[in-house]
Amino acid sequence: MNVSKFFASILIVFALPITGYSQQLQLTVERAIELGLTNSKTLHSSLMRVNYADAKAGEVNASRLPSLKLGGSYTRLSDVPPFELSLPPQLGLGTGKFTLSPTIVNNYNIKVSVQQPLFTGFRLNAVSDAADFNAQATAQEYSKDKADLVYNIRVAYWSLFKAIEFKKVIDENVSQVQAHLKDVQSMMDQGMATTNDLLKVQVQLSDAQLHQIDANNAVQLANIGLNNVVGISLATKIELESEVHHHVPAEFAELDALVHTALESRPELKAMDYRVKASEAGVTAAKSGWFPQIYLAGNYYYNRPNQRIVPNVDRFDDTWDVSVGVSLDIWNWGTTLHQTDQAQAQLAEAKDVLGQLQDGITLEITQTYLNLNQAKERIAVAEQGVKAAEENHRTTNQRFKEGLALNTDLLDAEVSLLQARTNYTQVLVDYELAEARLQKAIGGEKAE
Repeated sequence: MNVSKFFASILIVFALPITGYSQQLQLTVERAIELGLTNSKTLHSSLMRVNYADAKAGEVNASRLPSLKLGGSYTRLSDVPPFELSLPPQLGLGTGKFTLSPTIVNNYNIKVSVQQPLFTGFRLNAVSDAADFNAQATAQEYSKDKADLVYNIRVAYWSLFKAIEFKKVIDENVSQVQAHLKDVQSMMDQGMATTNDLLKVQVQLSDAQLHQIDANNAVQLANIGLNNVVGISLATKIELESEVHHHVPAEFAELDALVHTALESRPELKAMDYRVKASEAGVTAAKSGWFPQIYLAGNYYYNRPNQRIVPNVDRFDDTWDVSVGVSLDIWNWGTTLHQTDQAQAQLAEAKDVLGQLQDGITLEITQTYLNLNQAKERIAVAEQGVKAAEENHRTTNQRFKEGLALNTDLLDAEVSLLQARTNYTQVLVDYELAEARLQKAIGGEKAE
C-alpha cells in the first residue's frame, strides 16, 4: 500500500468523529423551543401520564356499563351405572327396567352472562367523576410542564446570548488595552512615559485576558446548557439568530389585573381545582357503603346435557335465567365510617394545597411585576451610561495621545466603558427574561 494513501485514510477516519463533534446549528428562540418540545424526555413522560389518566378514566367509566361474558367448558366424567328403576311384578307391567338418568360421560357447557349495576350508592358515578377530574388535572399538569420547559429554553437561550455578548465586550476591551499598551510603549520609547505607566497597562491587559478566558469558558458552558435543555448533542455549536428587544418595553396591565388573570389561567391551579373536585367525588364514593348495592344479572346456557332438563339427554339444550341481587353491609366494624373520614381528610388537604398555590402565585406575580418594572427602568439608565462611557473613553484617549491626560485616566476610562457595556447587556437580557417570566407567571406565552 502507498504510504501517503495509508496516512490519508488514517486522517479521514479520525476526521469523521471530529466533524460530527463540531457540528453547528443556527437557532432562533422559536426554533429552540420547537426542538425542545420535540426532544424533551421529561415532556414525553408527562404526556404518557396524560395518556395513562385518560385510559384509567375510560376503564372506570366502563364499569358503569353492562358487562357481557362468554364461557365454556368440557368435562369428561368417569363411567358409572345409570340410574334405573325396576317395576314390581305385582303391577302386571312386566319386569322391565326404566332408565331415569342415563350415564353421560361427555359434558359440554356454554354460558353467556350479562350483568348491569342498577344502584351502588352513587359509588360508580362518583368513581367515574373522580377519574375524569384526575385525567383533566393530569392534562393541566402537562400544560404546566410544557410552559416550564418553554421558559427554561428561553432562559438557556438568553443566557448563551448574554455570555456571547459579554465575550464580545471583553474581546473589545482586550483590543483596546492592547492598543493602549502599544501607545504607552511608543511614548516610553520617546521618553514621554515611565516604566511604571507601562507596567500598569500590562497589569490591566493581564486582567482583561483573564476575564477573556473566563468569558470563553462561560460561552461554552452556556452553549452546553442550551443543547441539554433543547435535547440535542452537547457538542453542537449554536449560532443565535434572535436578538434582545431594543425597542420600548412592552406594556402590561396593572398588578391586580395580572393576578386575576393568573388565578384564572395558571394550569397548576386548574389542575389542583380538578384534584379538589376528584376528592369531593371520593367522599361520595366512600359514603356508598351506607347504601344497598343492587345488580341485575342474566345468564344464557347452552349445555349438553342441560341439567335443567330431566331426565338428562345427551344433546344440546338452551335455558336462561334473570335475577336481581341486593346486598347491604349491616355491620363492618366501622369500615365505611373510616373510609369516609379518610376521603374527607384528603379533600381538606387538597383544598389547603389549592389555597397555598393561590397565595404563592399572587406573591410570584407581585415579585415578577416589580422586577419587570425595575428592569424597564434600568434599560434607559444603562443606555445613557454606555453613551457617557464611550464619549469619556473617546475624549480621554484623544487627550492621552495629545499628552493632556494621564495614563491612569485612560485606564479608568477603559474600565468604565467595559463596565457600562457589560451592564447594558445584562439589563437587556434581564428585561427579556423578566418579561418571559411574567408571561409564564400569568399563564400565557411570551410573544416575540
